[in-house]
Amino acid sequence: MIWRRSLLVLQSFLAVTSFAGGLALILGPAIGGLGITPPPEYLAGTPFDSYLVPGLILFLVVGGTHLAAFLLLWRRNGRAAAAAAAAAGFGLLIWVFVQMVIIPFSVLQAVYFGFGLLELVLVLLSLDVVNAPDALNPRSEQQPTLPRPGTAPRPSPGPPARRWPDDLTR
Repeated sequence: MIWRRSLLVLQSFLAVTSFAGGLALILGPAIGGLGITPPPEYLAGTPFDSYLVPGLILFLVVGGTHLAAFLLLWRRNGRAAAAAAAAAGFGLLIWVFVQMVIIPFSVLQAVYFGFGLLELVLVLLSLDVVNAPDALNPRSEQQPTLPRPGTAPRPSPGPPARRWPDDLTR
């Protein structure tokens, strides 16, 4: 339950800030005096002449995926919410990584990269991946017991059925 709430808070924050940042880049020339858009010199050597296309990508792709993931998680759409949250987290990591390659380093890039990693960790925790049996570790499975002499072996009940974690559906 705490992972779901934490993920909701993080996704709402990332959606709002992505929309605000995208809007600032799109409207950059109109609000350039406020100092919230990067200098045009950062675009030298990139395929962009202005911040319009990067602003649209930030607004629609990064902000849009976080809004969609937030709404799916809010409506408790289990698997779809987890998939959307993972896609939004990876999208944010890709956005920040490409940004770090193209423009000079900023502390905000590191902070948002950390937010993307945190989002993916929260998705894994909400899926209860930490407590899942380790299929590659033979010691994690139940050791078979040998039947006592003179008795018929009992059938193994098999591994417990893996259900979707309740954390995302509460």
